[in-house]
Amino acid sequence: MTTAERTATREEESAHTPQEPPEAERAPGTGEAGAQEDLAPSTEEAPSARERREEEGEGRNGRRRGRRDKGRRRRAAAQERDDEEEGSNELAGISLHLREVAAMSPNELLLKAESLGIDNAVGMRKQEQLSAILRAHARRGGTIFGEGVLETLPDGYGFLRSVDVNYLAGPDDIFVSTQQVRRMLLRKGDTVVGEIRPPRRGEKYFALKSIDSVNGVPPEEARRRVLFDNLTPLYPDERLRMEIDDPACKDRTGRVIDIIAPIGKGQRGLLVAPPRTGKTVMLQSIAHSIERNHPEVVLMVLLIDERPEEVTDMKRSVKGEVVSSTFDEPAKNHVQVAETVIEKAKRLVEHGRDVVILLDSITRLARAYNAVVPSSGKVLSGGVDSNALQRPKRFFGAARNIEGGGSLTIIATALIDTGSKMDEVIFEEFKGTGNMELHLSRKLVEKRIFPAIDIAPSGTRKEELLTPADQLSRIWVLRKLLSQMGTVDSMEFLLDKMRKTKCNQEFFDQMNS
Repeated sequence: MTTAERTATREEESAHTPQEPPEAERAPGTGEAGAQEDLAPSTEEAPSARERREEEGEGRNGRRRGRRDKGRRRRAAAQERDDEEEGSNELAGISLHLREVAAMSPNELLLKAESLGIDNAVGMRKQEQLSAILRAHARRGGTIFGEGVLETLPDGYGFLRSVDVNYLAGPDDIFVSTQQVRRMLLRKGDTVVGEIRPPRRGEKYFALKSIDSVNGVPPEEARRRVLFDNLTPLYPDERLRMEIDDPACKDRTGRVIDIIAPIGKGQRGLLVAPPRTGKTVMLQSIAHSIERNHPEVVLMVLLIDERPEEVTDMKRSVKGEVVSSTFDEPAKNHVQVAETVIEKAKRLVEHGRDVVILLDSITRLARAYNAVVPSSGKVLSGGVDSNALQRPKRFFGAARNIEGGGSLTIIATALIDTGSKMDEVIFEEFKGTGNMELHLSRKLVEKRIFPAIDIAPSGTRKEELLTPADQLSRIWVLRKLLSQMGTVDSMEFLLDKMRKTKCNQEFFDQMNS
């Protein structure tokens, strides 16, 4: 190609190439100025971004509302299915008690399940059988009743605990809603009886439908009671008679207690005992005397950190309520059982009832509190935390005689001479808190003299309020005589005189002659 041809070709290409417009004619957003304009925030696009974010938030809220509505519809449908199942009135008017069903043997549960037409009951666990029986009973129009002692939780709702499991949490507990607790002004320790229903789908516990009674009185009356802490305490002025009017009874423990250390309603007594001196047997004797002479009294026996065989023996020999937490259970169970029992007793006293708690032993209860209380960094001798004894003192200090009716009596055993420094510290802390002390002697036990009561240190404060004036003067004369003897001789002398008389009144009459 010649030079002229190359020149003509370049002119032709330049003619077909588009030319850039001048600066003034360029479109906005191009060039260096346009790039800076693109980087600057656009005021026209900001509202649309906010709208998009609001739309996304509304979408998320809508999805949440949709899930909640779906859950409500699902629960409502399940409730409708449950209500449809309750169409039969075959068992209308027939009631079933939860405790009675729970106390049935495995064979009795199977027979009951078969009578209600429950399939595959043999392959169910006891809790499943219990739930199936109550469901079938309610589905056929029957009513179910339950009772228990209320334990409220921090969230406001609570559960009715059963004495059959020592007021500990169990699968047979009855759920009490927050609305029921607030509406009926229920408190921890209330004994509630009412109609219940089986757990529905997704529920775990039986639920309380209606309340028939609270602490043995109608719910409306229970709302008007006075709080225990607002009641006025007084000295005990009504005697709990320990002597049993039975000539065939060879146990003279009650007669000795009536003379040496009388017990009144509202007494706060300590039974100070070394090991193996018969303190548990003496508690049984006191329980039998109260059952025999004062049937109006609500008797409760609380065994803390004791042996299982002693618990069985106490349950078989005492008709009152026996609550226990044996030595193989954790300390938190000891504390929970004790606090439930004392709260139940307080609620009964608020209704004017006379309650007696026999505690064995307060030393081991204090040990349990010492194990569960948060450490304060201040430790007394024997390893006792400085804050550990506050709650057991509150337990023991609840015993009092109430002005206008009602009383709470606590007779607690305190262990001494165990070789433990902690037990000595606990006893010294409780030594001056009671208004009655009954000391047992190892010397008397070694000589097989029962009851092994050490007469000299035993006694009751304000005994003139419990003992008639004519008997009181003779008791003082008797004490002066016995103080000149030793521990063994004085008890032998007193028991010898009692064997020759049928009752304490005859014993005092012979003193005049």
